[in-house]
Amino acid sequence: MFYVTTDRGCRIAVYDWNPRNPDAVLLIHGWPLSHLMYEYQIELLTRLGYRVVALDLRGFGRSDAPVSGYHYDRMADDVYRVVQTLGLNRFTLVGFSMGGAIALRYMRRFRGAGVKKLILLAAAAPCWVQRPDFPYGLPRGQVDDLIRLAETDRPLLAQHFSHEQLFASPQSDAAKDWFKDIALSASGLGTVQAAIALRDEDGRRDLAAVQVPAFILHGAKDVVVSTALAEIQQQGIRGAKRITLENSGHGIVYDELERFNRLFLDALRS
Repeated sequence: MFYVTTDRGCRIAVYDWNPRNPDAVLLIHGWPLSHLMYEYQIELLTRLGYRVVALDLRGFGRSDAPVSGYHYDRMADDVYRVVQTLGLNRFTLVGFSMGGAIALRYMRRFRGAGVKKLILLAAAAPCWVQRPDFPYGLPRGQVDDLIRLAETDRPLLAQHFSHEQLFASPQSDAAKDWFKDIALSASGLGTVQAAIALRDEDGRRDLAAVQVPAFILHGAKDVVVSTALAEIQQQGIRGAKRITLENSGHGIVYDELERFNRLFLDALRS
């Protein structure tokens, strides 16, 4: 692990495996997790010889937790700084949940700099919350309640997220507790401020900016990001391919682990 420092002094924790391999994959995690959520993909990809780069978004994992800067533009800027620092080119960009929305913002804000392929995993995009002209996603009041819980009882939030919202297939309590621990490794600032960004950001203009092959993987039983959002992503991204995991919820990287990894590799290799 090493740090990449942004132009405003925020240190972003970066992890780089097989750095001499030109076939690179950059992983962006979701809220309220860290790069650790990709453990079983990192092990697989590094064993197959891919260069794997992961980061902890500001406020999460081992990155700094500044008081501000949790909107998508700033977090996409952080990703771009990592890409520039490592000299990444012709890499596959992968984003889960909020990380998918940030990946899409990167594609528009930096015209997809260096990206040869985009893979969205249960992406909370283009808008996670319903609004008058967008009747999809979660009701605003439900997300307001989530933010209040993050402000007052973050351990309960992490418990509810990992044990009740993340998985559709049976998982051990140990696995659920592991995801809870990852969620609690985030800062309180990052958890609250990123949730506010999730509620308020509108990424509808981001979809048309994707000019590379794109894959959308989504769990049919996801209660956090609706199937309607995955359908809208496919409609808005020219030529995007949508793949549904019928027995997965939001925790798509783990719910049907073997099947997900197989489909994920297929997308990488296609």
